[in-house]
Amino acid sequence: MNSLKLIFALSALLVSTLACATLLGEESTPETAPAPIPAQPGFDPPPTAAVPAEALSCPAITEQIIGVNTSVELANAFAKDFSNTSDDGETTYLVTYRVSGNTISDPAYEDVPPDLQDEQADTAAHQALWNYFTALVPLQYRPTLAEFSIMTDGEENVLAAVAQTYEDPNRWGLEVDIADTSDYYYLSFTLVHEYAHLFTLAPDQVPPSLAIFNNPDDNDIYLDEASACLNFFPGEGCANTDSYINAFYNEFWAGIHDEWNEINLIADEDEYYDALDAFYQKYEDQFLTDYSATHPAEDIAEAFGFFIFAEQPTGNTLAEQKILFFYRYPELVQLRSEILANLCAHFPQ
Repeated sequence: MNSLKLIFALSALLVSTLACATLLGEESTPETAPAPIPAQPGFDPPPTAAVPAEALSCPAITEQIIGVNTSVELANAFAKDFSNTSDDGETTYLVTYRVSGNTISDPAYEDVPPDLQDEQADTAAHQALWNYFTALVPLQYRPTLAEFSIMTDGEENVLAAVAQTYEDPNRWGLEVDIADTSDYYYLSFTLVHEYAHLFTLAPDQVPPSLAIFNNPDDNDIYLDEASACLNFFPGEGCANTDSYINAFYNEFWAGIHDEWNEINLIADEDEYYDALDAFYQKYEDQFLTDYSATHPAEDIAEAFGFFIFAEQPTGNTLAEQKILFFYRYPELVQLRSEILANLCAHFPQ
């Protein structure tokens, strides 16, 4: 392969595990942004037995969440360059907060153009978004989260993303586009999707490669690390044999990964998107959304969103099996119950 293809492939691989697109098309019923939810002081350890999710469900909300995340076509935003720029369509970071438990503090403000200064100064909106995320996902389930960023790339592009912090590969940051947060159906699914990245790529699941972290632009190091991995290699490191993402990959991606990887090596963006779309169409019955086909790490995150918000499937398609995958893990069934209970209590009405 030529160097251009290699660089593009590695870049797409790393970015695609982190960035998640909003859905484009018909708008759902507009929602009024809620008043800030008081920050949670802490959560008790999870009980030993899961509370039946059916007793905690709010189907009028969860059905709409699933509906708006499957009825329209996703934007091809996963390959966007997450750079600090004010150009239209590219990401501008407004502020990054330090995370300590359920609290955000020590805001680090970026230089932003005048038209974004109001959004940057809207600390009440920042706090409301953070409070909603912490209300959904209990504290004990997000030990690696160290930063929370408000950014924007304009409307209807990337809604949220996660990435390793610059200082520590074992710690992660969550970033949310303030321009795309008015619809809490989209927002709820996307926040849960992003949380799926946090726990499936956590250091106890995918020990981070220090060589890659310290040399992010060195393609030779990346290829050496990937080649030495006997399990699934999502980009940040080699997945543990017993990790969620390695089990998911072995069951659902081992047979199609080589074909997908050939597409991932295409340098021309138009050709790449055409080939990826054809790949999705070929294996459509295996994917819950078209975005799931962009990367195994995105596939497991999309499937986790359906696991949380959709009813337990009764069919036997591969797409349904991806949802049922999570029911094998009692700790994730417990987490589902807690997130659903929190959703029903805190979703803005």
